[in-house]
Amino acid sequence: MYLKSILTIIIYLVLSNAVDNQLFAQEYKIKTIVIDAGHGGKDGATHGLYSKEKDVALKTALNLGRALQDSLKDIKVIYTRETDVFIPLYERINIANNAKADLFISIHLNDMPIRVSRVVDYYKKVRGRKVPVYRTVTSKSTSTRGTETFVSGTGRLGEQDEVIKRENASMFLEDNYQKNYEGFIANTPESDIMLSLMKQTNRDRSLKFASMLQQEYVNAGRINRGVQEKSLAVLARAAMPAVLTEIGFVSNPEEEDYMNSTEGQNEIVSGIIKAIKNYKRIAETSF
Repeated sequence: MYLKSILTIIIYLVLSNAVDNQLFAQEYKIKTIVIDAGHGGKDGATHGLYSKEKDVALKTALNLGRALQDSLKDIKVIYTRETDVFIPLYERINIANNAKADLFISIHLNDMPIRVSRVVDYYKKVRGRKVPVYRTVTSKSTSTRGTETFVSGTGRLGEQDEVIKRENASMFLEDNYQKNYEGFIANTPESDIMLSLMKQTNRDRSLKFASMLQQEYVNAGRINRGVQEKSLAVLARAAMPAVLTEIGFVSNPEEEDYMNSTEGQNEIVSGIIKAIKNYKRIAETSF
C-alpha cells in the first residue's frame, strides 16, 4: 500500500510536468472563444429603471464578438445566442464543448435583492389600547456598484469528468496516438490522475483569466468586487477555462446608464479584449 502511494505521487508529478508543458506535448493555441450573453427570452426578469439584464448582456456580447474578430483575426468567435431567445444553461456550455472552445466567457449584469420588511402604518384602538397596524415595504439598494468575476467552485469539478473523457476519446482514432500521447492509457490510475490534472489546469487558467479581467475593470476606474468561486451550473461542465463576469449593477442607476451608454460599452469591451490578449499571450507561451 505504501509503495502504491509512492508510485502514485511519482506519476502525479511526472504527469503534472507533462500537462504544464502544453497539454499532451502539443503546441497550445487559443483558437476558439465562446461568448455567452446571459439569460434571454422568457428568462429576463432582472431589470433596472429602464433596461433589462438580458438585453444589455446581449448587446455587450455582440459588441465584444465584433471587436474581438477585428482585433484578433485568427480567433473564431461563437455566440451562444445572437437574439432574444431562451437557451438552457446546459446547452450554453455544450455549445462551447462541442466547438472544442479554448475559452468561455459568460456576460451578466448584477442586481441587488429586494428586501421585504414590515413597518407600522398606523395605530388603532382595541379595547381601549393602541394596537399597531403594519404594512409590508419592499426596498432595494441602489448604491451598490462594481464588477466581479466567477469561476466554477471546486465542489463541481467532478461534473467535468465525462466531458473531458468524451473530448479525449477522439485521440484513440488517430493512427499514432500512442506516440502522440505517450503515457496516456484510458481507464487506468494514470489516466485518472491526468484527468484530475486537466480539471485543475482548467480551474487554474480560469482563475488566472478572471484575475486579468478584474484588473482591466480596475484600470478603467471600476470598483473591484473580486474573483469568486461559486457553484454555477453554466460553468460546471466546461471542458475549458470558463468564467462568468458581472459587468456592473443594473440596480444602480449610474451603472445602468454607464452600461447602456456607447462610452461604457466601449470601455467594458476594450477591457475584456485586453484581458483576453494578455491571457492568450501567457497561455501560449508560459503555461
